[in-house]
Amino acid sequence: MTSRPHTSRHHTTAAAESADVIVLGAGPAGLVVANLLQARGIDCVVLERATPDRVRTRARAGFLAANTVRILDRHGLSDGLHRHGRTHSVCEFRTDDGRFRLDYSALGLGERHTVYPQQALVSDLLTYYVKAGGRVRYETEALAVHDADSDTPSVSVRAPDGRPGRWRGRYVAGCDGRHGAARRSLPEGAVRHYRRDHHVTWLGLLAEAPPSMDAVGYAVHARGFAGHMARTSDITRYYLQCERGTPPGAWSEDRIWDELDLRMRAEEYGPLRRGRIVQRDLVDFESDVLEPLRHGALFLAGDAAGLISPSAAKGANLAVLEAELLALALTDALTGGDPTGLDAYSARCLTRVWPAQEFSHWLIELLHRSPGTDHEAPFHDRLRRARMTALRTSRSQQDWFAERYVGV
Repeated sequence: MTSRPHTSRHHTTAAAESADVIVLGAGPAGLVVANLLQARGIDCVVLERATPDRVRTRARAGFLAANTVRILDRHGLSDGLHRHGRTHSVCEFRTDDGRFRLDYSALGLGERHTVYPQQALVSDLLTYYVKAGGRVRYETEALAVHDADSDTPSVSVRAPDGRPGRWRGRYVAGCDGRHGAARRSLPEGAVRHYRRDHHVTWLGLLAEAPPSMDAVGYAVHARGFAGHMARTSDITRYYLQCERGTPPGAWSEDRIWDELDLRMRAEEYGPLRRGRIVQRDLVDFESDVLEPLRHGALFLAGDAAGLISPSAAKGANLAVLEAELLALALTDALTGGDPTGLDAYSARCLTRVWPAQEFSHWLIELLHRSPGTDHEAPFHDRLRRARMTALRTSRSQQDWFAERYVGV
């Protein structure tokens, strides 16, 4: 199929515009889809509600699985992460029974993560896409997807100047998150929606402080979970389990550091390297999956397809995997008239999504105090201790953990 000519990248009128594929959202999923389509001569556009600066700087997770790196390598999108990313393969667990470390690269499949902040990956993907002639419409809010069950779907938008507009295309890639237009536009009964609230909340913190340990730190404590995840040589991500509804600014910096010291047992294992806290956000642990990941010409990927807790660092990795499958299937449909890949897209993704959800749920249960009643909590805590003991002492359990922790 011959792609349509590109319109000006700076065009801001509210008149109807067109592209073969309309990509909603400039996150990892949307930008991988757009880069792969652009490289194959498919006419596409990315619609993003945020400003260019916001897209390139919004901080998210930074653990890329080995398979994610292979996907980016395969399509020439990995120069930045190989120059600036750091490989990582060790977890350290701290509990009332002591601490132990797992080098998961020596276990299971023998693979490791690459630590590379998501905002850096997004910035790389945007640069690749724009340099190749790709179109991005910033500050353009997608309001709704229309006629997805027809051959002529469209997306209504609010342009940067506030005027209404519309994009028409052959397909829509919904990569705009759980609250985006893609999900909102699904008709009643079009998909099944599976949900779980884990009743766990993290206070996520970004500190201008060097890492305090050479591992991802998971601390299990009677006062709640605490986590340590290095991002760069001078930036560290920390997490503190807190009561749901706690305002992000409720705790002073001194209280935060004191609580981290306590839960991570700094008095016993060494002090944390403190620094200014530059970002705070609350993360309520909720998981959901939509089935199928398609309604007509509308396809879902990334958080629009399903939400997974951050405990196992699966979100961005699932997004990239889904994006590759979707982009290749769209290419086959648009250039060769072969819809086989699109017909199989949802089922192929879900075979990866549900195992990732299962491992995420297992890890949540391992790391957090029971959200149940006072009567139930002691039973849950004894189960959690038994699981931790098995992970510390059983090679087969360690291999199982390693395969699922780094794999998708």
